[in-house]
Amino acid sequence: MDTLLNKCCKLGLKMTDQRKTIVKVLSDSKDHPDVESVHKRASKIDKRIGIATVYRTIKLFEDNKLLEKHEFKGFSSRYETVRENHHHLIDIRTGRVREFRNTLIDAMQKQMAKEMGYDLVDYRLELYAVPSKRKK
Repeated sequence: MDTLLNKCCKLGLKMTDQRKTIVKVLSDSKDHPDVESVHKRASKIDKRIGIATVYRTIKLFEDNKLLEKHEFKGFSSRYETVRENHHHLIDIRTGRVREFRNTLIDAMQKQMAKEMGYDLVDYRLELYAVPSKRKK
């Protein structure tokens, strides 16, 4: 699997030290950070990185299909590296995003498209939820 840095190099993108820092932050992210979070994390590595640099770099990566932008309801835009299809569950209280895969859901979406006379080429499922109040 190509790393984000390798993909940037293959596309011929100029990789400044600041861009490499932003790549490191994005690659190390276990969550779906917004631009401000990326900036905060990158600034801990290199204090010279400005928010405008982060915005421009993320836009460049998004335009080159290296990052996927998510606009979860009620939250600022979030980003993740482009990977195989998966789904998201968003905790509407905290904004925490959890990824999951489900072959049954995938099959149902493909079947629905087929029944309507289409071949499914892409899909996105976002679930908005609050923690259960079940007693443990």
